[in-house]
Amino acid sequence: MNPSFKGGIHINEHKDTAGCAIERMPAPSVVKISLAQHSGAPLRATVKAGDHVNIGQPIAESDASIWCPVHASVSGTVKAVERIADAGRAAPVEAVVIENDFLDTLDPSLTPPPSVDELTGEQIVERVRAAGIVGMGGAVFPSYAKIKNSTGKAKTLLVNAAECEPYITADHRLMLERPEEFLGGIDLLMRAMGVDNTIIAIEDNKKDAAALLREHMGERKNVEVRLLKTKYPQGEKSQIIYALTRREPTHGVRLADIGFVIFNAGTCAAIYRACTRGEALTERIVTVSGDCIGTPKNVLARIGTPIKEVIEFCGGLRETPKKVINGGPMMGAAQWNMEGVITKATSALLFLSDREEHRNALPPTCIRCGRCVAHCPMHLMPNYLAKLAQAKKYAECEDYHIGDCMECGTCSYVCPGHMEIIQYIRVAKGALRARR
Repeated sequence: MNPSFKGGIHINEHKDTAGCAIERMPAPSVVKISLAQHSGAPLRATVKAGDHVNIGQPIAESDASIWCPVHASVSGTVKAVERIADAGRAAPVEAVVIENDFLDTLDPSLTPPPSVDELTGEQIVERVRAAGIVGMGGAVFPSYAKIKNSTGKAKTLLVNAAECEPYITADHRLMLERPEEFLGGIDLLMRAMGVDNTIIAIEDNKKDAAALLREHMGERKNVEVRLLKTKYPQGEKSQIIYALTRREPTHGVRLADIGFVIFNAGTCAAIYRACTRGEALTERIVTVSGDCIGTPKNVLARIGTPIKEVIEFCGGLRETPKKVINGGPMMGAAQWNMEGVITKATSALLFLSDREEHRNALPPTCIRCGRCVAHCPMHLMPNYLAKLAQAKKYAECEDYHIGDCMECGTCSYVCPGHMEIIQYIRVAKGALRARR
């Protein structure tokens, strides 16, 4: 039996787009590029209305110690710098609005190196930074900073290709269709950090991807593919490490300090393109699915593409959805309207009817069954955290290690009383962040 972790749940996978090849979306006539696309404070625009920009041109900067550039995803004219709604953040964020001239003029700021094989670790880090690459599994932490922080400490690179959230198949299709980009990015990461070996962790519902990668492994003796049991949330860093090594990361200890560093599959491919072709992160693969979308697909979309145009490209809506989710159904962010856009963090867009809810009309209540405790993959007490959050006793939440919660949503999913436990926890974490 393939290894797994303690806790978690088996849920309907809904991997309806696993057989859908990636389709490149036509570039939209207007893009709205958010300046808050990495963890940390938003950037400030370096362009203004009337400026002409090229694809891959940096359009924002920051004075922070760790930040990640944002680039134009089309060539054309800046129409405005305005605030837009962002489902991933509590308040509207600044965005650069660009009218596409459809010339696809590339910016000369990022150019491919004369020889990829001669790139030093420092040069790889700089190219990753200049390309604006972030963790594309959802964390959106600047990748160059993770590489620098792990160099000299991490001995094993773990590649998270589990893709455990229901519906999402973007990484699955990436591995099937672009294995050389994926494996090439791993080679560059290993060189940059000086790690000894790599383990590619894939859930056993993607055996075709695992087999294909093994075929393309070539002379890579220190890279192996490991199948893990399909279970949610297998893709979280602590769960992957436990499943592979039976080691549980100690509370408060960084992974690099115990010899590991984790990168997402999409991030590896983006690093390869940045270092070999000089490409900035201006587009990404997005799974478009749900029972309300006309034709579920995996699309390659420009950053800043309006959701409305994604819907049109996927055959429109069969019916008005009850929920539109940016990301997966467990950890994604609900959209409050259709005005959102594709960002670096958008792994999926889901359009779900009320038939997908499976909830009754009774008011939510805790019946003290303990299911949330039994299934919590971080071995926390979600019931206590929710009660303390309801009472606004946020300081006491820290006594129950609320900071260790990865917000996977397992507690809410298994709750027979339909308590939105994870929402209470998010409110408490937000209040604690505000106090700091």
